[in-house]
Amino acid sequence: MSRRISDPDTRLEQLLHSWRPDLIGTLLFVVDGARVLLIDKKRGHGAGYINGPGGKLEAGETPQQCAIRETLEETGIRAVEPVLHGRFRFVDLVQLQWLGYIYVAHQHGGTAVETEEARPVWTALDDIPFARMWEDDRFWLPRVLAGEFLEGEFLFDDGRLLTHRLRQVVKLES
Repeated sequence: MSRRISDPDTRLEQLLHSWRPDLIGTLLFVVDGARVLLIDKKRGHGAGYINGPGGKLEAGETPQQCAIRETLEETGIRAVEPVLHGRFRFVDLVQLQWLGYIYVAHQHGGTAVETEEARPVWTALDDIPFARMWEDDRFWLPRVLAGEFLEGEFLFDDGRLLTHRLRQVVKLES
């Protein structure tokens, strides 16, 4: 159930004091020349949206290992040496809280194949379909794909973006 928030920035700050993620997940964007690998998500979290391949961290797995595994499972593409470019706290007033790690890889092997979970889509870097993506992606994805390292927080109300903050950092460590 959505609720009206008079000052989303203040509310975000309040929530961050005791914030703990329910889930830790990853996204991995494989860049090949002037195109990036995206997926049209068919089931699970994000079904109906276009995004980078990714998913939930499994026990004993590093975020980088999760990003590589999920990309392979969802697309048949094996990312080589992905680099962490973003660490975000996705705070939601209604839904689960996510800590997200965003990776970019410029090398890969394999051929993209459709799976039960996703349909891979190689997309021109200058034609990313933001209208079919999560609302927050338009703020950070172009910057990550341009090589920036970012940290940030996003406040949602049942999946609807209310406010966000982004900070460029020198380098991120997993």
